[in-house]
Amino acid sequence: MSTATIASAGFTLAGNYPETDPAAGLEDTLRLFEFAEEIGLQVAGIRQRHLERGVSSALTFLAAATQRTRSIRLETAVVPLGYETPFRLAEDFGTVDALSGGRLNVGISSSAPHGALLRDLGRVEDGDIDPYVLIGRFLEALEGRSLGADIPTPYGPQTPRVQPHIAGLRDRVWLGGGSARSVRWAAGQGLKLLLGNITAAAGAASFEDAQRAHIDDYHAHFAGPGTGSVGVERVILPVDSATADQRARYTAFAESRQARTEQPTNGHVFQRDLFGTAEEIVERLASDPAIDGLTELRIALPYALSLDDYRQILSDIRHAVLPRLGWVPAAGALAPAAA
Repeated sequence: MSTATIASAGFTLAGNYPETDPAAGLEDTLRLFEFAEEIGLQVAGIRQRHLERGVSSALTFLAAATQRTRSIRLETAVVPLGYETPFRLAEDFGTVDALSGGRLNVGISSSAPHGALLRDLGRVEDGDIDPYVLIGRFLEALEGRSLGADIPTPYGPQTPRVQPHIAGLRDRVWLGGGSARSVRWAAGQGLKLLLGNITAAAGAASFEDAQRAHIDDYHAHFAGPGTGSVGVERVILPVDSATADQRARYTAFAESRQARTEQPTNGHVFQRDLFGTAEEIVERLASDPAIDGLTELRIALPYALSLDDYRQILSDIRHAVLPRLGWVPAAGALAPAAA
């Protein structure tokens, strides 16, 4: 009996918008979430960007997405813990998960992007806190343990713990990583692991070899129940149904990123984007050592494209790429005509 090469597939994007009309861009992103659910993708993820024209509050956005979708899993990819208060973030994740009916993937990272620029607007603390300490506090808050004796409330005495408490929400935490430390830490805590298209080289000759080594290391040290879960991002740009203008934009995008993939930068390696026909993309994914029948796929959509561009990319991938790799759409998905 054959094993599906790709059992679960989804996408993630930044949700870009015009300077003068953020509502229009956010609405287009919500429509893309609806479209992804219609065509049977299993996960729709939003990045959290700071100081850029992208979604700066992933959970606020996903709260809206809970009301526009009904079955697709919703994911933060990822919320940087460096700017968050652990218990407040746990409250927000619990609230959005309740609104979604239990469809939330809790994607976090240990980072604090643009730290130098945002330092004076952030928390005031005595010294720097290890980001993994913050993640540990966040996990404790999600677990919902009692913080002490009952406290009086308008509803009567209650056990003091982070509310809303969602049993099992901790089991849906994904740590965004790529360094040896982050991979081992996720494994040791029994967390799921999200890997992007940049990774620590760790002496490997290529991006693919380095990422495969991280995946093997994660599974070897996984301390939770079962075997753990890994998701990998791949920038995929199929051109089969693209217009001439779209082909030109995608070509320029892929070419602008090619140089960074040719040699390690500060000990990190980048993956070459999957750009070309569906047949060429299937061939590359089929030979990708990270795509092993267990790893989940996240299609990383480029920044600053239009809703029509994103729909074309996802439609081509859904119809011309994924089915050739054993993927099956989510139950109840519509079956629109192939692109």
